[in-house]
Order: sequence, then C-alpha cells, then structure tokens
Amino acid sequence: MELKTARLTILIDPAKKQAFEELCRAQDMTPSQVVRRLIRDYMEQQAPQAAPARKPATRKAATPSRRAR
Repeated sequence: MELKTARLTILIDPAKKQAFEELCRAQDMTPSQVVRRLIRDYMEQQAPQAAPARKPATRKAATPSRRAR
C-alpha cells in the first residue's frame, strides 16, 4: 500500500451511496478499498504502462522472543 494518501471527493446519489456501502459491507470491504481497486483496474485497462506496478504483500517473519536475563 502507498505510504502517503490523497483524498478524492465525489458526488453520488444518496440511494446509490447507501446501496454501494451495503454491498461493500456484505463483501467485508470498505468503500475506499473498492474504489482504490476500481481505480487501479481502470488505469491498467486504459494505460497499462502508466499504472504503477503493484508490489506483492509481504509479511515479516516472526522473530524468536528473547528471554529476560
């Protein structure tokens, strides 16, 4: 995920907003997650060379705990 974020404000019909939020909730996603995915997909379809490459998510390996001395 990006380190810095910017706000995007859109105007949408209240009924569509409510239906969208309910659909997102049913899929256990936030509206922001869905919009970010839609934007990435759109950018990849329209200008594949302009879309930033997505880095695969990595998890740090658990480090062994240290014993108290």
